[in-house]
Amino acid sequence: MDLGIDGKTALVAASTSGLGRAVAEALAAEGARVVVAARRGDLAKEIAAALPTAVGVEADLSVADGPRLMVEAARRAFGDPDILVLNGPGPRPGRAADTTDDDLSDALATLLLAQRRLTALTLPAMRARGWGRIVAIASSGVAAPLPGMALSNTGRAATAAYLKTLAGEVAVDGVTVNLLLPGRIATERVAALDRARADREQRALADVEAASRATIPAGRYGTPEEFGAAAAFLCSAPASYITGTALRCDGGLVSAL
Repeated sequence: MDLGIDGKTALVAASTSGLGRAVAEALAAEGARVVVAARRGDLAKEIAAALPTAVGVEADLSVADGPRLMVEAARRAFGDPDILVLNGPGPRPGRAADTTDDDLSDALATLLLAQRRLTALTLPAMRARGWGRIVAIASSGVAAPLPGMALSNTGRAATAAYLKTLAGEVAVDGVTVNLLLPGRIATERVAALDRARADREQRALADVEAASRATIPAGRYGTPEEFGAAAAFLCSAPASYITGTALRCDGGLVSAL
């Protein structure tokens, strides 16, 4: 399938590792001009150098001016982004009963406010051109809140509500807005969560991983490449009638319809 994004400019936030990097690589393989953005500018540049047409930029979404600096760097390199992939670090695990106001403020700053700022900075040019793709890397916790992940569940649900509302407002302008929900994808983030659970429950890591795989109908963790392929499709021209959705890439993990 021709995804129709050859020559399009894609800004991928937090794309030096894990799911963000997988998406950046998948878009680059389809001919997109990719802006690899992260707090570690040196690593972003190193990763970009290995892609066909890409640049690496340093930007920290945790500071108020981070989104503006990220978008300005993308414009200097390739012009206004046609594709925006929202991504960022997940907050620490924890129980809802143990959260504080500061915890929730920090989670919302990272998972909602930074993403809204990036969207606001890139959306006008997409609407003016009559073509744009916004895809948020979210979590299966959006569909079914995850135990022990109160901050992530809360922040990502707020972002999902914002983007779902936005999707209905800009569809007429040729801009689609979707979420991609990973299940257990074999990234360092998931490995760290497995290690934390093993320590917390005083169990062997192999036992924790086996128990996790047993809950997945596919019987395995997904690969970053599989996730990247799903994201690339949502960013594509053939996906022009898909908007306001939360697509799960989870091997059947979430049992909800």
